[in-house]
Amino acid sequence: MELPDLSRVALEHISLRRTPSQARSRARVEQMLNCAIAVIAEKGSEAMTMSEIARLAGVSIGSLYQYFPDKSSIMRALAEHYGAECLKCIEQELAGATTLEELCSALGALIDVYFALFQAEPVIRDVRSGTEADKTLRDMEISESRKSGALLSAALFRVAPECRREDAETACFLVMHLGESTMRLALSVGPEEGKRLVEAYKGLALREVRRAGTAA
Repeated sequence: MELPDLSRVALEHISLRRTPSQARSRARVEQMLNCAIAVIAEKGSEAMTMSEIARLAGVSIGSLYQYFPDKSSIMRALAEHYGAECLKCIEQELAGATTLEELCSALGALIDVYFALFQAEPVIRDVRSGTEADKTLRDMEISESRKSGALLSAALFRVAPECRREDAETACFLVMHLGESTMRLALSVGPEEGKRLVEAYKGLALREVRRAGTAA
């Protein structure tokens, strides 16, 4: 399983202050966001300025403000993009599972990929690290966890149709939401301890999914 390509931003799942109606305007907004990604990757989001993004994107600061009123709106747009890409990855990976053990194997692979993604993508680290300080980002993270939990529970119902639906839905939502917290914690400590934390979380997550799938 390969890491999803998150090097470029598409606008399908992003809420903007103003919706670009023409292809040229869409391309300009995508360029703005990709310039923001480049700056964050090099300097971090704290050092990013609206004027620098406008300069790199070759647009006026007024044009940038038409779509993004501040830095927070850019970070939220990137969070929406990455969230949509991760949901797509989850859906694709779980689709092939036909048994409970295959589902657990797919979930374990997803956890490994997600941790590798956090390690490899400085923009994702910045976006996720700002979640606790930004209520909108917190709400977005909960919404994403519900969606990813729903994907996991739907796969669980498919491979274990006798499981208790309400308990399974709760377990899957919790497993997915705890994954986000685990990734942030793992990156805030040393690399070896971080790996152990992710492995411990993986064990907990797989045990909970197996329990939910066998409870009738």
